[in-house]
Amino acid sequence: MKTLIRYLIGLAALFAVGAAPAATNDPIDRIEAATDILSKTIALPEQEIPPALLKNAQGIAVIPGVIKAGFVIGGSYGKGVLTVRSSDGRWSQPIFIKLAAGSLGWQIGAQSTDVVLVFKTRRSVEGLIDGTFTLGADAAVAAGPVGRRGEAATDLDLKAEILSYSRSRGLFAGVSLEGAKLDVDKTANTEFYGRAVRPREIMDGQVAAHSSAGPFMQAVYKVTGN
Repeated sequence: MKTLIRYLIGLAALFAVGAAPAATNDPIDRIEAATDILSKTIALPEQEIPPALLKNAQGIAVIPGVIKAGFVIGGSYGKGVLTVRSSDGRWSQPIFIKLAAGSLGWQIGAQSTDVVLVFKTRRSVEGLIDGTFTLGADAAVAAGPVGRRGEAATDLDLKAEILSYSRSRGLFAGVSLEGAKLDVDKTANTEFYGRAVRPREIMDGQVAAHSSAGPFMQAVYKVTGN
């Protein structure tokens, strides 16, 4: 029995290693991928993130190419970017983040999907900025509504502080990320901004705008209606 368990864990590790390149370490590659994903959030009216949710968001995280891999024992891992709305309505320069989640169940293979998180409250954004953040524990998370019908849900009492979406084959869908952990990617932030920088400095506009972030910021303002 122990031999079987070791075998299954080994297979899970092989799936994860084989898929790892999608979670790129290059900050500029991440920004370019996130820009592409954001530009498509309002491209298909029937399968898009409702614009009203994006317009009122306090933060938006985009995590391209999240890898889910495993054989019985599995997990998900991805690296992306977060932008935070200030009190005057401006959006912060990119803050690099990481996502990790584990799972146990009958599963096999590996798949890659894009993830978008819409932060509805300032409290949820602050929680991530201050350290490792667990979805569902530190803030309520729910699969977000999509399409024109989902627009009506923005007027209801949606108690979740964070709405989560996945994008696969060009279509967006609500996805459950209960238990997933988010953390600031300090290494990527240092590499991108050329110095050790705290996420709160980026959030508060205390870093110079980076030329490589220009298209991403334009996409953010476009999808949020600013």
